[in-house]
Amino acid sequence: MAFNDNDEALAAKAEQRMTQAMATSQVERDDYLDSEPATGLTNRDINVMALRSLLLQASFNYERMQAGGWLYTLIPALRKIHKKPEDLSNSMKMHMEFINVHPFDVTFLSGLVLAMERSKEKISTIRTVKIALMGPLGGIGDALFWLTLLPICAGIGASLALQGSLFGPIIFLLMFNIVHFALRFGLAHYGYRAGTKAIAMLKAHTKNISHAASIVGMTVIGALVASYVHLSTPLVMTAGEAKVALQTDVLDKLMPNLLPLSFTLLVYWLMKKGFSPVKLIGVTVVFGVLGKLVGFL
Repeated sequence: MAFNDNDEALAAKAEQRMTQAMATSQVERDDYLDSEPATGLTNRDINVMALRSLLLQASFNYERMQAGGWLYTLIPALRKIHKKPEDLSNSMKMHMEFINVHPFDVTFLSGLVLAMERSKEKISTIRTVKIALMGPLGGIGDALFWLTLLPICAGIGASLALQGSLFGPIIFLLMFNIVHFALRFGLAHYGYRAGTKAIAMLKAHTKNISHAASIVGMTVIGALVASYVHLSTPLVMTAGEAKVALQTDVLDKLMPNLLPLSFTLLVYWLMKKGFSPVKLIGVTVVFGVLGKLVGFL
């Protein structure tokens, strides 16, 4: 999900997801035979669901994306909710439809869906909620985890590792996963408790949450560029008796770390042009070797 999508773009994506879901649908009826609300799920049931969500992408495929892992996440709770085999079968068929959501905040959606399943909402209503929240949760998850949490934790871990500390990778893994698991289990319980009341709040604040998280993430990435991308030139320009060091006398006075920033922007531009990470690594190696040979670096 792009952070600047307008309402028309979001509606178009929602329509596309609905089409993809219906293309893989085998649901036989919209109502459950047993329409009485089921017994409430326990904290243990929600924790089991959150733990099983770690395998969301274990059976990822291009037809239904995460459908197999999604059903695996829900099935113990669904068996507790639906006592009639026909209802359980119909629910499982619906949950095997196309779904593609961020793997770290998926538990909010699964908790919300279980609350609706427990209330025996219409299958079409549950399907609509799933599809409506795929995009917002994807945008929030990308901004929160990939653009904010990961760079911060990796920066701290890399800083310790560069100083020779063996605890660098350990600190990175601990910091990232403490936050990751706290959110995974916390969102599962919050989604189940909030039920459908959380939908309006989430949809209203999706862009604000994503925008704020992306700002923090971009700030961290900018700091990482200045700290960890090392690029300088030894070139000296002479004019008669005067000698001017290009790096210290010109570039650093214009803007410190101008060369690292320029190279980072070049790599970003190449990525936008379709260069793969492997090609970019190769370009970086060739640039470094040639730069050193000709005396530019």
